[in-house]
Amino acid sequence: MPTRTLPIQEMQGNHWPVSIGKAAQLSGISPKMLRHYESLGLLAAVPRTDSNYRQYSEADVHTLRFIRRSRDMGFGLEAITELVSLWHNRRRSSESVKRVAQKHVDELHQRIEALQSMQRTLSHLLALCPGDDRPHCPILDDLSHPGSEPDTETKSGTKLYTPATSAAPRGNTRTRH
Repeated sequence: MPTRTLPIQEMQGNHWPVSIGKAAQLSGISPKMLRHYESLGLLAAVPRTDSNYRQYSEADVHTLRFIRRSRDMGFGLEAITELVSLWHNRRRSSESVKRVAQKHVDELHQRIEALQSMQRTLSHLLALCPGDDRPHCPILDDLSHPGSEPDTETKSGTKLYTPATSAAPRGNTRTRH
C-alpha cells in the first residue's frame, strides 16, 4: 500500500529537523525507499545525531516530495537523478529539463503502443478461442510459438504483437516509493 503524502501545511507546523519516520510520512515515501534514495545520492548528506539517527531538514523533505512526484510521473531513477540535479542548479536551462521530459514522453509513447499491440493480439486470440470443453486453444497455441511470425496482420487488419522483438524500452515498472 502506498504511503500517504501529508499536505504541505503539515510540513510547516513541524519542528525541524525531523526523524526518518516523520520525513517518510511528510514526503509519502517509505523509510526503506528514503534510505535507498539517500544511498543513491539523490539527497545531500543527511546529518545524524550522536546516536546515529538521521535528521532531515525541510529542504530534504521538499526534495523527497520532488522525487515522489517524479516517480508518480513514471520517471526512472536515472532521469530523476538528472531532474533533481537540474532542479537544484539555478543556472540550468529549461532546454535541459525539457529534453529529459521529452525523452520520457517518447518512452511512454513506445510503451503505450506496445501495450495496445498486446491488447489487440490478446483480443484477437480471445475471439478465436471457443472457450468450451475441448482441449484446442488458440491462446495456448500462440503462446507456445513465441516469435514464430513477425508482427502479422490478420484478415481483419489487427496487428499482432510479437514480444521478443519489441523496441519499447524495458524498465522497472513497479511503483515503489
